[in-house]
Amino acid sequence: MVAFASPEGRALFDAARAAGGLESFFPLIEQFHTQADPAFCGLGTLVVALNALGVDPGRLWKGPWRWFSEELLDCCSPLERVRAQGITLDEFACLARCNGASADVYRPDAFALADFRVAVDAAARSAAAPALIVSYDRGSLGQTGAGHFSPIGGYDPASDHVLVLDVARFKYPPHWVALPALYAATQPHDPATGRPRGWVALRRHSRPPSLLFTARCLGDGGFEALSAALDDLAATIARDSPGDLDAALRALFAGLRALPLVVERRPLALSEQTAAAEALLAALQGLPLHARVHALQPPWPADAVALLLLALPERVWSGLGPDARAELSPLLGPDRLPAPVRLEADHVRRQLADLCALARGPACGRCEPGCDA
Repeated sequence: MVAFASPEGRALFDAARAAGGLESFFPLIEQFHTQADPAFCGLGTLVVALNALGVDPGRLWKGPWRWFSEELLDCCSPLERVRAQGITLDEFACLARCNGASADVYRPDAFALADFRVAVDAAARSAAAPALIVSYDRGSLGQTGAGHFSPIGGYDPASDHVLVLDVARFKYPPHWVALPALYAATQPHDPATGRPRGWVALRRHSRPPSLLFTARCLGDGGFEALSAALDDLAATIARDSPGDLDAALRALFAGLRALPLVVERRPLALSEQTAAAEALLAALQGLPLHARVHALQPPWPADAVALLLLALPERVWSGLGPDARAELSPLLGPDRLPAPVRLEADHVRRQLADLCALARGPACGRCEPGCDA
């Protein structure tokens, strides 16, 4: 490693800038900050990237300011859980997506050193996008700690060195690392997941985040518990074979009490969103599905339950009998939904898909608890 402020580090900076490899540095350094908690390297890195990309959180930070900080990254997983366990690379991507970014995840077991070099070079030459984030093993670089996230701020092709904007500045200020060494640091298997870490390319998404509703995983069992609970829910419905839709909904409502998930309505923060929020709620509450749900007295607010029903994976309903399915299908069909409801349901559906994929697919990139303590 080469210290950023050292004579050698300054020479690398000058060479990288002359070669066009510091275009990403300037928007990132404008938003650069230190992670707010020892296990918040993923959240701190995401805050830097989202602000550098100009993503609008659609919510207020403090006073009148629309600005990302760690406490705003409260979808997908509770902040208390992140503080205790850190996040994986896939969880990082889930958080990015539910906060208005697109996230493409890459791992060294599928992408070679040459692919990593191309990704670093392309990101470093762009002042707009993508923001490239690397999740790596600190020990492989001779640093203290284990899993860590940080943005890539530049690249010098002549020396093949990458500028790591380390968000744990209380330990390591920004520094240059030989690109092959950084790639090698993404390869050690995380003992918690059995998979390597990797990198993710973030871009501002053309589609805004949700207007009012978001999903969060709850409890200590994490994403595996959520996926298993959805499977149990599907098995219960199939076993009970409800003969009509009301019976199927009652069976599902009984299962909601044990579901380690909440679909919650956030308070509206911006007055400019009032008309859109009122239109969304009016459209949602005007659905025949909402009336059906409300009449059965669900365990959650009827708005949240109706939206969840629109977003649940198809496998939950796979055991329904033909009569109940014939009643349900017209109520869930996206082509019959008003546009505001369809967009909000799509957001929650993508969140559920991401959360379940974290349990079913190979997760990697865990930032271990206290890795920068």
